[in-house]
Amino acid sequence: MHVVLVEPEIPGNTGNIARLCAATGASLHLVRPFGFSVDDRYLKRAGLDYWHLVDIHYYDSVEEVLAAYPDSPRFLLTTHAHKSYSRVHYGPDSLLIFGKESAGLPESFRLAHAEECVRIPMVSEARSLNLANSVSIVLYEALRQNDFDLQEGTI
Repeated sequence: MHVVLVEPEIPGNTGNIARLCAATGASLHLVRPFGFSVDDRYLKRAGLDYWHLVDIHYYDSVEEVLAAYPDSPRFLLTTHAHKSYSRVHYGPDSLLIFGKESAGLPESFRLAHAEECVRIPMVSEARSLNLANSVSIVLYEALRQNDFDLQEGTI
């Protein structure tokens, strides 16, 4: 399973997501630019002592990620989608793609991949969920669909 963060802005969110990836065996793909330094103390603190367990990759564009995994199913998480994240099938090599905290995924990217867009249902008055929470929700659904087939161990 692959978690892709496009231009993440908040170090604490990225650190929490890194820890989640470490605990589940998911790969973490970070697309520049970041809203923080990878040496940020808040990023490191949020990831605790799990950094050595994270399979982390860095890219300059989301297109680089897609080119590196051309056969992997893609799911773009966005509040602009109509299809629920729980109504799609995730394979073990799925790309779960999330946008930056302040703006989500770029509109042009969403529109180019409209059929791959899914959302987490929420009340209409809510703008969005926290990025780390969103990744947790979707990643665990994808893992559940794959019988929690983790790299090492089981849940």
